[in-house]
Amino acid sequence: MKTNMEDIDKLIKETLTEEETKFYDELDEQNMFQMLEGLFQGKLKWLIIMINVVMVFMFAFFVYCAIQFFNTEDVKELIKWSVLGFFCLTSIGMLKLFAWMQMDKNAILREIKRIEIQVSSLSGKL
Repeated sequence: MKTNMEDIDKLIKETLTEEETKFYDELDEQNMFQMLEGLFQGKLKWLIIMINVVMVFMFAFFVYCAIQFFNTEDVKELIKWSVLGFFCLTSIGMLKLFAWMQMDKNAILREIKRIEIQVSSLSGKL
């Protein structure tokens, strides 16, 4: 399987121009840190920055809720601080889920671009 993929990549690179080859090489698979870095590029950069700021504040508020939870003895206060802490953790989880979905979207777009290049280079060769 690996040799077939290498043969296809070699065939595609032979049909591409130098500029297209550089672009094709940039679309290669990314590691986790490159995927995280990719979140801070593009049109939604401001949204990802805001999400990270909100997550930091929510985590700080969760720590405050946990401290208040362990310092109180009244049952109503325990329930209040535990619900607020649960809300903070749920909010952080949802915001992280959004960021992971954006990383997945970027990976899918990168693969679609690779397929477009492969189809155009192979159709040009035929």
